[in-house]
Amino acid sequence: MRYQNDYPMNMNLSAIPLRTPMVIERLVGERAFRRRLMELGFLPGVEVEVLGVAPFGDPLDIAIRGCRFSLRSAEAACILVRSAAAAHLQSA
Repeated sequence: MRYQNDYPMNMNLSAIPLRTPMVIERLVGERAFRRRLMELGFLPGVEVEVLGVAPFGDPLDIAIRGCRFSLRSAEAACILVRSAAAAHLQSA
């Protein structure tokens, strides 16, 4: 099923277009890594946006909860997201 802008319902953070608001669906990967991301505020239901990408595609500049982080593409791929517009439709 697809939503606004024709994005798949679930995709990883490293695959989304720049400046597209998304909502974190879930985190995958090792337990310690998931815990560290959650400590930094990467929690399910939180809106996140990729602001920029370094020239060779790594790292990504990510905005979440008023903060900016740099994550490697491999790390961002462990953050599964869905369209913020789809999230708002489902919650309404």
